[in-house]
Amino acid sequence: MDIRVKICGLKQPEHVAAAAEAGAAYVGFVFFEKSPRNVGLEQARMLAIDVPVGVAKVALTVNADNAFLDQLVETVPLDMLQLHGNESPERVGEVRARYGLPVMKAIGIADAEDVAKIDIYGAVADQLLVDAKPPKTAELPGGNGLSFDWRLVNRKYWPCPWMLAGGLTVDNVAEAMQMTGARQLDLSSGVESAPGVKDAGMIRAFMKAALHAV
Repeated sequence: MDIRVKICGLKQPEHVAAAAEAGAAYVGFVFFEKSPRNVGLEQARMLAIDVPVGVAKVALTVNADNAFLDQLVETVPLDMLQLHGNESPERVGEVRARYGLPVMKAIGIADAEDVAKIDIYGAVADQLLVDAKPPKTAELPGGNGLSFDWRLVNRKYWPCPWMLAGGLTVDNVAEAMQMTGARQLDLSSGVESAPGVKDAGMIRAFMKAALHAV
C-alpha cells in the first residue's frame, strides 16, 4: 500500500513546494489564532492556488462556527476540512452536509477510553486523524510534538481511512508505522527548526524516511 503523508501548518510558498516535491499527498493550513502556524484567509488562498494538482489541500480548524467556515471555503480552494476541536459527531455530519467537502476529524488519544471515539467518529467522518491528546494545560489541540502509546491503536479494523499524528519525526516514523500499521501520517512540529518555522531539508528527510519505511 502507498504511504501518504500530510505536512501540516505550512505558511511559506517554498515549504509548500518542498512538501509537494518530496511526495506529500496532503498539505495543511492552520486556522487557529493561538497557533504559531496560524494563517489568514488571504495568505492561505495564495498558498493554496499554487499547490500542484493531485496534492490535497486541507484546512485545520478548531471549533469553528459556520460564519468562519463559510468565509473559509469561499476564499480558499480546499479539498478537505479538518476538525481539530471538540466537535460532536453531529457537528461533523453538519459540516459535511453544509460544505460538500470531505471531513477529517481529529481524535486525541491518551488511554484506552479515548480509543472508543474511533468507532463513534468513524461513522460520520470521511477520515480520522489519531493524535496525542494534549495536556490539560496546553493551549494547542495539536502540533505539540507529543506522541502517545502507539499500542493503543494497533488494531485490524478501522471504520474509515485514518492518519497517525503526534510527535512523529524522521527518527521514529518507521517504528510508528510498524507498531500501528499506519499508512497515512500527519506531522507539523517534526519538520520545524522552531515552533511554526518549517525546514525544507527536514521535510525532505522525513518524506524519504517515511516512503522507504516499508
